[in-house]
Amino acid sequence: APVMLVELLLRAACVSLFFPGGQGRVYPGRKKPASFAVERRRVGPHVCFSGLGSGCCPGWMVSPGSGQCTLPLCSFGCGSGFCVAPNLCSCPDGEQGITCPEPPGTCGEYGCDLSCNHGGCQEVARVCPLGFSLVETATGIRCTDIDECLSAACEGLCVNTEGGFVCECGPGMQLSADRHSCQDTDECLATPCQHRCKNSVGSYRCSCRPGYHLHGNRHSCV
Repeated sequence: APVMLVELLLRAACVSLFFPGGQGRVYPGRKKPASFAVERRRVGPHVCFSGLGSGCCPGWMVSPGSGQCTLPLCSFGCGSGFCVAPNLCSCPDGEQGITCPEPPGTCGEYGCDLSCNHGGCQEVARVCPLGFSLVETATGIRCTDIDECLSAACEGLCVNTEGGFVCECGPGMQLSADRHSCQDTDECLATPCQHRCKNSVGSYRCSCRPGYHLHGNRHSCV
């Protein structure tokens, strides 16, 4: 019996030698992760519990300032507003909804047309051609011609055209190079008289050499 007791004591000593503190150790693979312990301790509003621990309820996220689930989430975005509750936006116009309308962009109050070329598309402001103005009607919008003659500086007669205007001059006058003012036309350059021609502003007068008199047609000499 003493020999058996000594053998058992030796075996116990060997176990203690090769596995010190063996009975107090837990296999590392079964150690619970630190994050799990942290999640179990989450407190505050909007915290939901599950079999794996605790976390923010759907629609809420952790606020960087407090570390609590107090930051609401809006899945559709709030545009120019801000999120006040899960999927509830407060908009600049005072309204609330799941999202806020985008503010008018560079297209103005009449919106944009989509212009596409060679696979690339961009929004272009809906405007009228030069010389036309945009008019809102009961059925929509349309472009109407601007009467430039209301402000045009024509020396003679102003004629409104579609998308623009032209200046015209009276008889015996011609339009200058600036397309606005009028200048006298030298009708004598066209040799309307048989003998002599004298130009005047807006007209001309024929005369004859000595020994001739002016015909009744005011151009020929007899």
